[in-house]
Amino acid sequence: MPQFDPNKAGLKIIRTFQAPQTMVFEAFASAAALAEWWGPIGMPVTVKTLDFKPGGSFHYKMVGTGNTMWGLFKYVTINRHDLIEFVNSFSDEAGNLCKPPFPIDFPFEIFNQIVLNEEDGITTLTLRGHPINATTEQEATYTSMYDNMQQGFGGTFNQLEHYLQTRLKLHHALKTNTMARVSTYLNFPGNTEEAFNFYKQVFGGEFGGGGIQRFGTIPADPSQPPMSDTDKNLILHVELPILGGHVLMATDAPASMGFTVNPGNNIHINLEPVTRAETKRLYDALSVGGKVTMELQDMFWGAYYGSCTDQYGINWMFNCSEKQS
Repeated sequence: MPQFDPNKAGLKIIRTFQAPQTMVFEAFASAAALAEWWGPIGMPVTVKTLDFKPGGSFHYKMVGTGNTMWGLFKYVTINRHDLIEFVNSFSDEAGNLCKPPFPIDFPFEIFNQIVLNEEDGITTLTLRGHPINATTEQEATYTSMYDNMQQGFGGTFNQLEHYLQTRLKLHHALKTNTMARVSTYLNFPGNTEEAFNFYKQVFGGEFGGGGIQRFGTIPADPSQPPMSDTDKNLILHVELPILGGHVLMATDAPASMGFTVNPGNNIHINLEPVTRAETKRLYDALSVGGKVTMELQDMFWGAYYGSCTDQYGINWMFNCSEKQS
C-alpha cells in the first residue's frame, strides 16, 4: 500500500470554506455531491462507482466538448472528518489504469492528501500531492505544471464552494413555528420560477416563507469569482402551500454553479419533526440499507440537519429546529 511522503509533496493548495468541517468532508463522501462539484469546469462528472473507504475506489466519467475521459481514485486512508488520502489516475471505462490524455510525459499516478481543520465555523482544506511509481522525467513534468494544477484545482474548488453555500441556504427551510411539518423539496436546472408560477396557477394561494428568495441576496465573497447577473436572478428558495397543508419548496440548481439535475436527485421529502429524538429515530430508520448523504448534525443556521437516500432510492431531508438541551 503506498504512503504519503511529505518530503516529496511539492504541490500544496490551501482553501477556506464558510461551512462546517463535517459538511465539507461529506461533500467528498457522497456520490451525489461529487457528481455536482468534482472535476474540471465545463466537464460534468458521472459517478460510475463510489466505495468511500480505505481500499475502496471512486470511478467517474468526465465529458467535455467532443471529449470523454475516465478518472479513478483508490482510497488509502480516511479519518472522519479530517483526513482523506487517495491515489488519483486516469482510467478506462472498465476502471483500468491508463496513460494520461496529455501530449507530455506526465505521471500515471498521483498520491493526494486532503486535511480539513475547522475554526469558528470556517473550514480550511489543505491538499498536498506527489507522483508515485514515476520516472525522473515524469516527476520533472509534474513539478513544471504546479501553476496549471493550482488553476485547475482552483476551478474545481470554486465549484465546491458554490455547492456548499447553495446547499447551506436551500437546506434552511423558512419556517415560522415549531410544529412538525412534511414538505417536498424540488431541484430545477434553472426554471424554478416558471415552474412555481405554473403551480401557483394550478393550486392558487401565495408563496410563503417571505416570498421568492434569489441567489443575488447571498452576500458576495471577495475570495470567489463574482456571480453572473443571470445566476443572481435564479431562485434560491421558494415555497408554496398546495393541498391539505402540504408545502412544495424548490431551488434552482444550475450547471453554471456546478450542479447536475437529473431524475433521482431532483426531489426530496423534507421532514421537520418537533424533537431531536424523533428526528434521529426517523433518520436512523430510513438510513438502514440505504446511503447517508449527510450525517445528522447541528448546523450553524440553527437546525439539526441530515439527509439520506433510503434502500428504495428515495431521498430524505431532516430539519429540526429544537435546540440541544
